[in-house]
Amino acid sequence: MAAETQATEGQTTSKGEAPIKPEYIIQREVNKAAATEAALPAEEESKGEKKSGQNKKRAAKNKPKPRQNAERLCRSVAIGEECTIGAACKSSHDVAAFMEKKEPDLGLQCPIFDEFGKCVFGLRCRYAMAHTTAEFTQVVDNEKLQKTQPNQVLNQMSRDMQIRLRKHQEKFPRTQEFDVQWQASMKDNGAQAGSANTEESARDAQDDTVKTEQASKRQRKARGRIDYRGKTYLAPLTTVGNLPFRRVCKEFGVNITCSEMAIAGNIIQGQGSELALLKRHASEDIFGVQLAGNRADIVGKAAEFVSNNCDVDFIDLNMGCPIDMAFNNG
Repeated sequence: MAAETQATEGQTTSKGEAPIKPEYIIQREVNKAAATEAALPAEEESKGEKKSGQNKKRAAKNKPKPRQNAERLCRSVAIGEECTIGAACKSSHDVAAFMEKKEPDLGLQCPIFDEFGKCVFGLRCRYAMAHTTAEFTQVVDNEKLQKTQPNQVLNQMSRDMQIRLRKHQEKFPRTQEFDVQWQASMKDNGAQAGSANTEESARDAQDDTVKTEQASKRQRKARGRIDYRGKTYLAPLTTVGNLPFRRVCKEFGVNITCSEMAIAGNIIQGQGSELALLKRHASEDIFGVQLAGNRADIVGKAAEFVSNNCDVDFIDLNMGCPIDMAFNNG
């Protein structure tokens, strides 16, 4: 088939294009300088890799430029706190320069500040001037903040905790102790339970366990056993059972709620999207977290982290999720 075909009106069209009758074509004046400038990227791209497909002649003229971190105000500085990262922080700490370049506010009232008495976005809020003084300090309504505190979301991980997880600074003594005992039990008949290195690791794990044993016992004692009899249970629903959905279900009378499935490995790596699945609203009186993983040590660390740092009543283990993300990893 020829690359070009002759149209009935004497027009030439390329493959994949439909001809337009002349009476429907609107002629517009074209700025030659602008057209030449827009054509430059296409010429530069043609020198690189050869593209394929019917859109190979189109240039990425509208591709947005990546936003530089230096243009963003530091999250801690925005709410009036000191940056914990210090000089290594890639975001800007110049409040005056940020406010000068910031786009105008969308309104005069901040809905978050009006509801809770404090805006968590600070100067980065699109309604920042509703809770910001002339010196760029944040206004806090302590009376309203105390009244709305019980309605806040629980299990919100701090930035410091996320950094400790990413740098592998968080300790998991109970999981480490179990792993040592498990490795010792897998020895062949007649072998001594563990080598010198294993014994040393067991002693280190025991020292760490002593520090958290009393707190863990108090935590388990306070939770007690859950009586499931006669109660409705909202099963974990991935991509559906998020916190707003569970709040709606609580208003309709559900008794027990559970988080979406959280991947254990992503939790101990400090991924923000996975840690967000652990959030719990104050209205969820009986709440649990579901974990999924393919290694006992990783699942154990994630369970220990949730038990020590989150307000949960139970931990549910997903033993066979059919979605590709979990199934392909065993």
